[in-house]
Amino acid sequence: MAVSLSAASHLLCSSTRVSLSPAVTSSSSPVVALSSSSSPHSLSSLRSVASSCLFPHSSFVLQRKDPINGTSTRMVSPKCAASDAAQLRSAKEDIKVLLRTKFCHPILVRLGWHDAGTYNKNIEEWPQRGGANGSLRFEAELKHAANAGLLNALKLIQPIKDKYPNISYADLFQLASATAVEEAGGPEIPMKYGRVDVVAPEQCPEEGRLPDAGPPSPADHLRDVFYRMGLDDKEIVALSGAHTLGRARPDRSGWGKPETKYTKTGPGEAGGQSWTVKWLKFDNSYFKDIKEKRDEDLLVLPTDAALFEDPSFKNYAEKYAEDPAAFFKDYAEAHAKLSNLGAKFDPPEGIIIDNAPEKFVAAKYSTGKKELSDSMKKKIRAEYEAIGGSPDKPLPTNYFLNIIIAIGVLVLLSTLFGGNNNSDFSGF
Repeated sequence: MAVSLSAASHLLCSSTRVSLSPAVTSSSSPVVALSSSSSPHSLSSLRSVASSCLFPHSSFVLQRKDPINGTSTRMVSPKCAASDAAQLRSAKEDIKVLLRTKFCHPILVRLGWHDAGTYNKNIEEWPQRGGANGSLRFEAELKHAANAGLLNALKLIQPIKDKYPNISYADLFQLASATAVEEAGGPEIPMKYGRVDVVAPEQCPEEGRLPDAGPPSPADHLRDVFYRMGLDDKEIVALSGAHTLGRARPDRSGWGKPETKYTKTGPGEAGGQSWTVKWLKFDNSYFKDIKEKRDEDLLVLPTDAALFEDPSFKNYAEKYAEDPAAFFKDYAEAHAKLSNLGAKFDPPEGIIIDNAPEKFVAAKYSTGKKELSDSMKKKIRAEYEAIGGSPDKPLPTNYFLNIIIAIGVLVLLSTLFGGNNNSDFSGF
């Protein structure tokens, strides 16, 4: 099927005919064909169109047919990144507003997890291996039993996707999940973006890759599922701690009470049974409450209880119940790892949108200590590199000498001319 690029026609000469053959899968590149009457000017214009983000997730193959011998020249254009960094930053701010108005932190965390959690480390091919590839937006996968209720999450963030079209669904799901944790008081997640989306429901993984809440052997089941993803016991327990957020609803998962004293008035939609008292606050209450078993209104699933019954899991669960800082550290690392599972990144190194370098202000880091802080060392190094220095390429030896000489000359001139002026003015 060929689709006319009428939007691009204004950029091309009238003698140029353009068609686009859309890819069936992400591994195919749309082909833009130029007629034999194409001028060099029109070809240059088309290159600009093809390399722009008018088609943000596609690469293009330009073909030009020689009018004499009939041979074709193929030129592959640059492919845009899977997501635009500026739009990712703006979308994050919109997600924060959504969280503050809809109190939807738990379901957005779950959305990101369930898109990534289908990964199978034993399958190399993308997207057959599953993972964070945006497949959860398709009805075929939303209908999986483990994804009950996630259509509501998709409806919440679809307006943000519409507003920022140059963000992949895969990135948006993970951005929403990490932002929800951070906004609930959890750790900052070291995220990267640039995940490529699958393009068709046929690319969705088969049902059955996500964990079950009540299997016959909970600890074994958790290991079967998470080991398949390449995660270990520490990461299993740390990730389980995200149940500090949210509630289970019997009409969705088949677990939990219709409501409790902690959920009957919201915030957000009332009802369900939470794992913790303050179920919109990210902390280590999940581990403490399971350990103490103090309240029947708090939910404990068989897979939750297994964390304090299995000897290996228990080591970490006990630690996190006592040490919230250790939990935050391990959780942030495990969440970031989960969010990358199975993903294909464009660019391959990913896109970082957080932790932009802060302008160095020396007074902010001044202390009376002899030893400089790590923060100050980093800032000084950043300033040093900004003017051309590096560990492998030091600045010329006369750089600072020149500065000292310049300052000395200025001081001398100031003294000479300043002194004369003072003498002159003293006579009046």
